[in-house]
Amino acid sequence: MNGIEGKVALVTGSTSGLGKEIAVYFAKEKAKVIVSGRREKEGEEVVSLIRSQGGEAAFVSCDISKPEQVETLVRTSIERFGRLDFAVNNAGIAGVMKPVAEYPIDVWDDIININLKGTFLSMKFEIQEMLKQGNGGVIVNVSSAIGLRGKEKIAPYSATKHGIIGLTKSAAFEYGGSGIRINALCPGGIQTEMDDLFYQNAPDPEALRKERMKSYALGRMAQPKEVARVAVWLCSEDSSFITGASIPVDGGKTAK
Repeated sequence: MNGIEGKVALVTGSTSGLGKEIAVYFAKEKAKVIVSGRREKEGEEVVSLIRSQGGEAAFVSCDISKPEQVETLVRTSIERFGRLDFAVNNAGIAGVMKPVAEYPIDVWDDIININLKGTFLSMKFEIQEMLKQGNGGVIVNVSSAIGLRGKEKIAPYSATKHGIIGLTKSAAFEYGGSGIRINALCPGGIQTEMDDLFYQNAPDPEALRKERMKSYALGRMAQPKEVARVAVWLCSEDSSFITGASIPVDGGKTAK
C-alpha cells in the first residue's frame, strides 16, 4: 500500500484478535509498530512475532480508560520511534448479554470507560501529537456494525460503538484542515476470542452461532486479516480523500 513504509503506527488493544492482526499487517507493509494493551506477556509475543518476520515493533502497556496511561503511551511511542503517523484505536470489551433492565451497572461502567472514554482519550493525545508534528496523520477508530444498527441484549456495547462514530465524525471536521484524517471501521462478527464472549450466557451457543451466520450475505463471519487489511488501507495514501466515514466490513450484515 502507498504511504505506509517507514511510518509509525500505534495500535491499541493489539495483544490479541483483530488488534494483533492489524499490528502484524502494518509491519508487513514495513511500518514501525507500537503494540499496546493491558497484557504484557501477550503483547511481547506479538512484538516477537513481528520481529521474527523482519519488522520493527515495541510493546507499551496501557489501560486506555486511564488518562495518564494513555498520555504516557503516546509519549513513549514518540520516544521509541520519533513520531506518530497512524493510530488505530481498537481496544474494547464486549460486556455480557443482558436486556437493558437487567444489565449490571458495574459492567455498563466498564464498557463506557474502556470503549467510549478510552477511544476519546486515545484520540485526544494522538491528535495533540499529530498537531505538534505539523504534517497530518491518520486515525482509525474501531466501531462495529452494531454501531450502525441496534441489537438486543448488548445495548451498552452498541451505545459505545454508536458513540465512537459520533466522535469520529466530529473530530474529522475539527482536524481535517490540519491534514489529519479520522475514520471509523465497522466490522461485523470476527472469529476472535472477544466474539466468543457473546455466547457465554446462551443456552445453546452452537445454535446461536448458526443463526447468526444467516444474517450475513456471505454466510460467514470475517477472519481477522480481512478486517485488518481495511484498517491499514484507511491509513494509506490509497484512501487519501476518505475522512469522517464509517466503513462497514461486515459481509453484508448491514445491507438488509
